[in-house]
Amino acid sequence: MEDYMIIIWFAVIILAALIEINTMDLTSIWFSAGGLIAFILALVGFHPIGQIIVFIVVSLLLLISIRPVVKNYLKTNIISTNTDRLVGKVAICTKDINVGERGEVKIDGKYWLAISSCEEDIYVNDKVEVLAIEGVKLIVDIIS
Repeated sequence: MEDYMIIIWFAVIILAALIEINTMDLTSIWFSAGGLIAFILALVGFHPIGQIIVFIVVSLLLLISIRPVVKNYLKTNIISTNTDRLVGKVAICTKDINVGERGEVKIDGKYWLAISSCEEDIYVNDKVEVLAIEGVKLIVDIIS
């Protein structure tokens, strides 16, 4: 029996599991599963080349077939807020936005904290374009 292959597959299982724990990307866990199958084959004395082929085939099949399903299933912590629809819209400045400081804008009848992306102050009643949303603040730029 090829004892070194048992040690190699055990190391592959542990290493792939540790990588998965650190990345949480659902990629290396499938190599851990493939390593487990190859480990079992090594225990029963299967030829090392066959173990490697089984490892590659099983790992890639699991990665390609199961990963998308599991990733879609685990995508439950995304909360749709519809705030991204504000990006690109025009707002009116209601409190001055000095460079590096927060101000306030009104868009769609609601008041939002805002910071400027440009290097000039924005004053009350200036029209601004919403470039992005960062937490509860709008990133805006003055419309010339």
